[in-house]
Amino acid sequence: MLDQLKSDTITSDLLRHIRLNKAFIIWMGVLGISFLVCIYAYTIQLRDGLGVAGIRDYVSWGLYISNFVFFVAVSLIGMLMTAVLGLIGIKWASPLARIAEIIALAFASVAGLVIISDMGRPDRLLYVFIHGRVQSPIVWDITVVTIYIIISLLLLYLPLIPDFKICYDKLEKAPKIQRTIYKILSLNWNNTPEQQKIIKNSIRVLAILIIPVAFGIHTVTSWLFANTSRAGWDSTIFGPYFVSGAFVAGCAAVIIAMYFYRYNYKLKDYITDMHFDKMAKLLVLVSLVYLYFNLNEFMVPGYKMKKFDAIHLNELFTGAHALLFWSTQLLGLVLPIIILLFKQMRKPLPVMVVSIFVLVGAWFKRYIIVVPTQEHPYLPIQNVPLNFKFYTPTLIEILITIAPILLAIIIITILSKVIPIIPIHETLEELEEPEKVGNK
Repeated sequence: MLDQLKSDTITSDLLRHIRLNKAFIIWMGVLGISFLVCIYAYTIQLRDGLGVAGIRDYVSWGLYISNFVFFVAVSLIGMLMTAVLGLIGIKWASPLARIAEIIALAFASVAGLVIISDMGRPDRLLYVFIHGRVQSPIVWDITVVTIYIIISLLLLYLPLIPDFKICYDKLEKAPKIQRTIYKILSLNWNNTPEQQKIIKNSIRVLAILIIPVAFGIHTVTSWLFANTSRAGWDSTIFGPYFVSGAFVAGCAAVIIAMYFYRYNYKLKDYITDMHFDKMAKLLVLVSLVYLYFNLNEFMVPGYKMKKFDAIHLNELFTGAHALLFWSTQLLGLVLPIIILLFKQMRKPLPVMVVSIFVLVGAWFKRYIIVVPTQEHPYLPIQNVPLNFKFYTPTLIEILITIAPILLAIIIITILSKVIPIIPIHETLEELEEPEKVGNK
């Protein structure tokens, strides 16, 4: 058996952050006040209509839909870390799976709310469920997002059942109601072989199920664009293109979270330099796949150079969106790939900084996908005000766009304060296995 003193030390280390402290209260206060300011901006839109945003008849999808696509993208990291890497037996990813699931659950849950910000009459949202048609990709989107949230929640909860029991036993100074919740959620866990078998089999089934659902959630999102004939969206590669881009954004988000947890929660012994090195290599791998699809997105229409494709590409490469386009491609994709090829740049701080550029670039990439295409409709733009011809986000629109990001961070922060970030039960089991082998 694992030495009791060592076991207690590990348990104590991994439960250390589950407490209220001054830094947490200040951080939540800043997030809460900022969120309320953004909610006030939304009340103005709700009162005065979508006219307070920069979106108009021609550019009817702006920051809001860009934000939605970004949120769906980041949420796919749960599937990659828990399902794909877990099913093929990648051991180093195990301590990071819970971080990925927290991020996935937070971003997937908020993604549905992002859509509401783009609705002029959110009170009619219920009609989607009452009168929704199977022919509508919007209905498909809502269906797969809901299923993905449910499976992600279960994949986060099931491995937590043994840890909830540990929290109940060890956190004696926690508030009584908190310990009661831990006890209820632990489902009378006694660590019997039968219970372990049920948990492992259930996780395996869910890990298999979430793969097609995760591919479906972002493929359906891509179909919202690809099912039109617009230059820039009329593409058959948008499904895998969106999925590969989602893995890039998700990996970057996990690396940033790893850095925060490692230093703020004092988890250097559990989130090691090796984990950052491995995640950086994974980020390079998925970025190379994403770069391939980026080349396809522009080289194929560029070679054929149809009239409206030419207008769209010229606008991206040399026109009004050129600075943003090249900054996103170079700073958010090409340079990070090159930088992370060097071992010294795969240390915690450098890879975290690179990941920030990648994640910010991922958001602006969605903006580039959504907005420029709408500025070049097939029919000429005639007899409309100037602000109908060009899209410029308003302050109200920017604040409403920031609100879901703050909400996702709030959810991640709260979950990180009430559950162990690193799986305690799994960590102790992995340490016991070499001892059992040695005893044999």
